[in-house]
Amino acid sequence: MNTNNPLNKVANDLVITMEYTLKVDGEIVDQAGAEDPIEFLQGQNQIITGLEKALYGMAVGETKTITVTPEEGYGAVDPEALMEVSRADFPADIPLELGTELTLAGGEDEEDEEYEELDARIVKIDRDTITLDLNHPMAGKTLVFDVKIAGIREATPEELEHGHVHGAEGFEYDEWEEDEEEDK
Repeated sequence: MNTNNPLNKVANDLVITMEYTLKVDGEIVDQAGAEDPIEFLQGQNQIITGLEKALYGMAVGETKTITVTPEEGYGAVDPEALMEVSRADFPADIPLELGTELTLAGGEDEEDEEYEELDARIVKIDRDTITLDLNHPMAGKTLVFDVKIAGIREATPEELEHGHVHGAEGFEYDEWEEDEEEDK
């Protein structure tokens, strides 16, 4: 329980309900309005670093424009995050078009450790190879958020223990935890 905060200012370990509009190069690329705000546990790295830092101290109803640099957003573009795949090995059911997004399935290494799935986009199509970009689509971009703090509440002991909000719109944590329990 956070006894230093009377639930009127954004602080660590509180559940924040936030509305936002995200612009990149002046164009709206994402938003969550009053009918579909996001909820997250502040201070638990559930949103990008630059945005999380800028929210501290904001009050319910307060609005702010926050500019997040690539370093505190999705990082710089990594030129090493390109992968060439032989066209012959490329799945036939995936459209060969620039910008096509796909998920590369994780695998297991020699020690049976699972790798995460990776998101990729087709960025180049040659006669013999397909080039995939594994960078986040927002890597290298300056992000401009117009935010409104719509609510602040104490996190439940269970939310603090698990490190995330339960029952939040858009989050499937409860189902994910149930799946994990079934796998044990």
